Amino acid sequence: MKSSLIPAAADEEEGFALVPPQPAVAGEDRAPAPCKVVVDDEAAPAVERQSSSASSACSSSAATKAWWWMALVSPTRGAVGLVIGGLLVLALLVGNAWIDLEPSFLPGNGRGSISRRGRHPPRRQRSLPLVPTPLNCGNDTSSTTAQCHRRVPPPSASASASPSPSPSPEQQPTAPPPPSCPDYFRHIHSDLEPWRVSGITREAVERAQPNAAFRLTVVSGRAYVETYHRAFQTRDVFTQWGIAQLLARYPGRVPDVDVMFNLEDMPELRAADYPDPSAAPPLFRYCKDGTSLEVLWPDWSFWGWSEVNIRPWAPLLEEVGSENARLPWPDREPYAFWKGNPGVSEARRDLFRCKNDSAAGKDWNARLFAQDWDAAIRNGFRDSNLAKQCRYRYKIYVQGRSWSVSEKYILACDSPMLAIDTTFKDFFSRGLVAGTHYWPIDPANKCRAVKFAVDWGNAHPERARRIGEEGSGFAREEMSMDYVYDYMLHVLTQYAALLRYKPTVPEKAVELSPESLACPAQGRDREFMMQSRERYVAGYEPCTLPPPFTAHKAREMASREEDVRRKIAKMQGR
Repeated sequence: MKSSLIPAAADEEEGFALVPPQPAVAGEDRAPAPCKVVVDDEAAPAVERQSSSASSACSSSAATKAWWWMALVSPTRGAVGLVIGGLLVLALLVGNAWIDLEPSFLPGNGRGSISRRGRHPPRRQRSLPLVPTPLNCGNDTSSTTAQCHRRVPPPSASASASPSPSPSPEQQPTAPPPPSCPDYFRHIHSDLEPWRVSGITREAVERAQPNAAFRLTVVSGRAYVETYHRAFQTRDVFTQWGIAQLLARYPGRVPDVDVMFNLEDMPELRAADYPDPSAAPPLFRYCKDGTSLEVLWPDWSFWGWSEVNIRPWAPLLEEVGSENARLPWPDREPYAFWKGNPGVSEARRDLFRCKNDSAAGKDWNARLFAQDWDAAIRNGFRDSNLAKQCRYRYKIYVQGRSWSVSEKYILACDSPMLAIDTTFKDFFSRGLVAGTHYWPIDPANKCRAVKFAVDWGNAHPERARRIGEEGSGFAREEMSMDYVYDYMLHVLTQYAALLRYKPTVPEKAVELSPESLACPAQGRDREFMMQSRERYVAGYEPCTLPPPFTAHKAREMASREEDVRRKIAKMQGR
């Protein structure tokens, strides 16, 4: 039975707005300029802030070290200096011993030393000259489109036969080697493992049709889509827009493929139904659990969720970074926050048992808000700017019907994510490490667990901030759109290698292109497409796909996760 808390159109996912209405600030809600998409990732304000913090911390540390070192060795201080220096060293050792009593699974309490993988190089180091991607909507002369009318003609045969002289080796820019992909890419291998030996036949692909919303076929670098049914809201539109951007970003690099896409919340292909896993039809979807066999794909909201006014991931990340800088973690409200649609799952309804009850004298340190759907729909979710959600020190993540797209927004806040354990995972959450990127919450004891996490974090602010910074660092760097596109490219490449037939265009398929989606789009759909458009061809190699996890490594990771939860339970006295 559907909950009366939600409209019928919202029973697929939370369609959430995570923050209470904010007072309007002049100039804050202006619409972005048409076609103004940030494509040069060298700015990275969040990383610069971390570097600045690190420099400040290092300077402070150096000053302290110089003071006690001079007290220790200066000949003008003699024995008094030695005594003072010795006492100070002893105090430092005692202090460090006390710090070591903290749970060993937590990251260190210093700031600015967070380990980060190599980022994709800035655009200016990638491809010179930059090659624009075309978008031409014909007779459309609106201001939004006019700025996007830049089509680069393909090279002619004569031009190919008579190339211009190549620059000398010393004139050619030296491209840095591509970074290794984040560890969560390794799950691509396990997602495709059922068909590793048998391969994938056309018959196997077509057996997935009853579970699919559309079929994607790529032949000779051009994409075609056969639609079976419309998806909830614009999931299909923005998923296909992301595919079109992948082909524009990496022209000629996407192999010939034939893929069925499911756009629903709940996994459907149960391993128990396929004693021989190779008999399962390959099906791409947004999430899975430990008992399902689907292949994971980034969800539509990375390119925007127009119905609830959530901007594409790249510009939203920049906005969140600015808000994080505006409101430092110590100045935030010292509670755990969640807001959304409680009607989509029992896990969310149960979370509201932890709501503050002043009359009963109960305060679980949680500030929970149910979305007022009617009001939000009436004002077009204008009071639901996710960048404004980072005003609490802790953020709660709780699953929707299965996973929830809210996880990435929660993770980006610099506030420790208190994640209520769930079996549902999307493509990137399989790379999150308990005790490093987030604080795990036992769903069977969630109210006390949330209260304890907040009390502990407020008593150990440096440790808590470190978890928040690790989580948001993961969101900004290991989940940047560079890596989202690389994940898409790698999973399609690995999938294509398993095909036992040459894909052909289905009879009812239509060609998919940026123009076929953007040109007829209007309003917020069009705006978000322009914000998430890949404006230039990638003039560099994608990240290097790491090998699959070994059995030993998988056991080691599972053991560590269990150890984190065991230590937290011990800290809570359970």
